[in-house]
Amino acid sequence: MTEGRRQYKVGRVVSNKMNKTVVVAVDYLRPHPLYRKIMRTTKKFHAHDEQNSCRVGDVVRIGETKPISKTKCWEVVEVVTQSQED
Repeated sequence: MTEGRRQYKVGRVVSNKMNKTVVVAVDYLRPHPLYRKIMRTTKKFHAHDEQNSCRVGDVVRIGETKPISKTKCWEVVEVVTQSQED
């Protein structure tokens, strides 16, 4: 999903233990190269969360940005849905 030159992805937060950083898991549906069965693959991205507002289970939209650290080049753009855990 792109708007202009910036890429966006939607995924769920799987970890928020770091300061100002969340780990977002994005699911893809891809066919198997030989058998063509649709398989779900998951990729994890480190994203910058300035306010530390994301919790585990939230569905967030992340956008590409300049590298912030060795592993972070994404930032949280918006929280799509909040998790129901309390």
